[in-house]
Amino acid sequence: MPTPVLATKLFVPALRPQVVPRPRLIARLREGLRPGRKLTLISAPAGFGKTTLLSEWIADSRQRDASVRVAWVSLDDGDNDPARFLTYLVAALRSAGPAQPPSVEQALTVEHALTVEQALTVEQTLTALINDIAQAPHDTILVLDDFHLVDAAPVRDALAFLLERLPSNLHLAMAGRSDPSLPLARLRGRGELTELRAADLRFTPDESAAFLNEVMGLTLSATDIAALETRTEGWIAGLQLAALSMRDRSDIAGFIRAFTGSHRFVIDYLVEEVLQRQPDDVRNFLFRTAILDRLSGPLCDAVTGQARGDEMLEKLERENLFVAPLDDHRRWYRYHHLFADVLRARFPAEWRDSLPDLHRRAGEWYERNNLPEDAVRHALAAEDFERAANLIEGAVPALRKGRQDATLLEWLTLLPAEVVARRPVLSVYLAWAMLIAGNLDAVELRLRDAEAGLSAAAGAGSGPGAAVAGAAGADPAAVGEELRLLPVMIAVYRASLAQALGDVAGTAEHARRALDLTEPGDHFGRAAAAGFLGLASWASGDLEAGLRAFAEVRTTLRLAGNTADVLGTTVVLADMLIPLGRLRDARRAYDEALQVASAQGEPAPQPMADLHVGISELHREQGELDAAREHLLAAQALGERASLPENRYRWFVAMARVREAEGNPDAALDLLTEAEHLYARGFFPEVRPISALRARVWISQGRLAEAREWATGQGLSTADLSYLSEFSQITLARLLIAEHRADPKQGAIQEALALLDRLLEAAEAGGRTGSGNEILVLQALAHQARGRLSLALASLERVLDQAEPEGYLRLFLDEGAPLAELLGEAAHRGIRPGHLSRLRRAFRPATAGAQPVGAQPAVPLAAGEALSERELHVLRLLATELSGPEIARELYLSLNTIRTHTRHIFGKLSVNSRPAAVRRAEELDLL
Repeated sequence: MPTPVLATKLFVPALRPQVVPRPRLIARLREGLRPGRKLTLISAPAGFGKTTLLSEWIADSRQRDASVRVAWVSLDDGDNDPARFLTYLVAALRSAGPAQPPSVEQALTVEHALTVEQALTVEQTLTALINDIAQAPHDTILVLDDFHLVDAAPVRDALAFLLERLPSNLHLAMAGRSDPSLPLARLRGRGELTELRAADLRFTPDESAAFLNEVMGLTLSATDIAALETRTEGWIAGLQLAALSMRDRSDIAGFIRAFTGSHRFVIDYLVEEVLQRQPDDVRNFLFRTAILDRLSGPLCDAVTGQARGDEMLEKLERENLFVAPLDDHRRWYRYHHLFADVLRARFPAEWRDSLPDLHRRAGEWYERNNLPEDAVRHALAAEDFERAANLIEGAVPALRKGRQDATLLEWLTLLPAEVVARRPVLSVYLAWAMLIAGNLDAVELRLRDAEAGLSAAAGAGSGPGAAVAGAAGADPAAVGEELRLLPVMIAVYRASLAQALGDVAGTAEHARRALDLTEPGDHFGRAAAAGFLGLASWASGDLEAGLRAFAEVRTTLRLAGNTADVLGTTVVLADMLIPLGRLRDARRAYDEALQVASAQGEPAPQPMADLHVGISELHREQGELDAAREHLLAAQALGERASLPENRYRWFVAMARVREAEGNPDAALDLLTEAEHLYARGFFPEVRPISALRARVWISQGRLAEAREWATGQGLSTADLSYLSEFSQITLARLLIAEHRADPKQGAIQEALALLDRLLEAAEAGGRTGSGNEILVLQALAHQARGRLSLALASLERVLDQAEPEGYLRLFLDEGAPLAELLGEAAHRGIRPGHLSRLRRAFRPATAGAQPVGAQPAVPLAAGEALSERELHVLRLLATELSGPEIARELYLSLNTIRTHTRHIFGKLSVNSRPAAVRRAEELDLL
């Protein structure tokens, strides 16, 4: 872990010896542990005893079942950083049971050299956690206390992800002052939520009496107790404050009558009463230590300048003065949050000038005790920015390794700009953090600051050390190494920025500079630089150069021993091999990578799911839909931890294309929408935009108005022939052909042919045979639609010659009946008889899938309609001995849907029974 895990955040608060038992609430919480219940939520304002109730419930659960494990995290503001949140989540679950299996460690520490150290997704680590917990032989309760202090969207999304996939042996409990932003209504509707609120937590009159007289040591009458209970409405903190104020008072009834109003006024009144009644030494101690989130004797001594911190904390606990122990040894405490808030708000005006000094002392103590995050926080609060900068410089390498991007960005933005600008290391880190956060406009300014700082240090002749102020707590050798590598990283980050902005030339320029600056042994620098050079070549359409660059990347990564990233580059290589028309090479690369990945055993290396997704697309193209589905299901089973974050959208794209091939375009569109939500711009060239894929499905459905709106919105011009626009331009050609079929008078076909001619010339010039194959197919269809059969057959023959050795099939099948008709004419003329025979056999059951506008069914049936791909699947299963429910399970459909498909099949085949349908299908060679 990048910073020490504070054990005090993981302790279940000790149950006080004197506590009011609450059996009615414990019974409800017990009910929440029944099978099917996922979440226990305790939501109420400050001072309602949420944490105490949780502690009592945990003690009860352990007493009833000694095998139950408890993982507890006391959250604070710092846990808004998703990496820190995950760190404590993993630490808590580890502390609850045996050592965490290796898959979690891998998910937390794996690095990606080619994506400029992009942060891991929260879901990757959670998937690993879920998989590991699900295999545990015991039940675990995970408690997140003070959840209202954490409101960052990534953490909120992480909890939603966890809840949706919670294993049956894990129960989540949360307590806070407000409802978390989670799908509570859905959980409530499913009966998966147990909730307690302020109305449930209020003390009853009997509980109030027990608390005031037995716990707080008062001797109040029933009338006084009833009056107090009415005044406070059972609010526990109000009763405690009142009890503290009433000690040694003679006029109890008069005191009770003296305060009324809202909780805020009650707090102000009663805290004032409590503070005024404390001796000066206690009051001074309370105010001076209120700046601390956690209290220990030595820390309090450092802040107050006295030597009785342990004694004072024990005294405060004895007197119930709003401190709670955080561990079983009574070494660490915290103030009740509400009490600390009031102490800070009421900090004496005459002491305010001493606040920076108190924070400085706290920061120095934390630094001496190797707690850098707290040290930085107090240095910033003291506005000791130079010291804070030194501390951050020392802590940043560990933060980067731990992916605590949010913490780093928060710290650096709290520093004055001029302080950061003087420090090249911090300037580069701030640029990196902003790049990760998506604030692209600010990246270049920070990189220029870093260069200016390095130049100033070099000009002064002081060497690298002059560029850093001596980073307190840092390893000088590590800081010096960071400085030495800064020029390379500046160039790499500029290449990454250019890539994110779509500046191909800039990406290449900065990548070359980074490569020139790397030294022998700097494997990360060389891999990153070569990788961006390859991405620039890819984006410009020079795919051969891209392949050469990534060959160097793979070599460098192997030297660095980074097997996971070597496997990850397979996806990039295949993405360049496919438009080159080298399907067999791409498939071979995936096969070899999957063999290497499988040989590594469990847990699966991170890119393994990406490999399954990639090879599924090749199986789909080569007509092996079953194999494509199997690989996609394998990828899904591995979970997101086995995929790079930037590749998560690809599963949905691949499955969409399978669904479209099956004749289910609506499902394909839904999957493309999911892919669009997950797509992260900037990692790789956008050579196959999701919006263009969606437009292709619309075209196949005849939804030409929507496809035309897409083309207009994209600003597509037939004059733009860059490689990055090639896929969209080919899609535009498809649209023009479909528009001609719908209305031949528009003249769209001439425009389509002119565009296809220019696209083919550009593809051939770039050696992109794969792109050329699709263009030739469309040329053939365009000439056919125009009535020029000889030209259509000439284009078809060319693509048949190029496509057969690589095993293309969907290239032809996806075009439906018009191409089937053209293939029939080619067969009649004796063109490529062997290949055409195989294609036409494949066409018979496939021509009823998604068809272009104006297409006619290739297999005429008695009812005049073709069977869809899904209906053909059902028909083939009807020819087996499977029952209707078994067919439904086989196809993952409802029984009603199967019955609907069966009725449609009977109607199209003009039969009224299953045996008759099978006989008719055999006559038509549909099976």
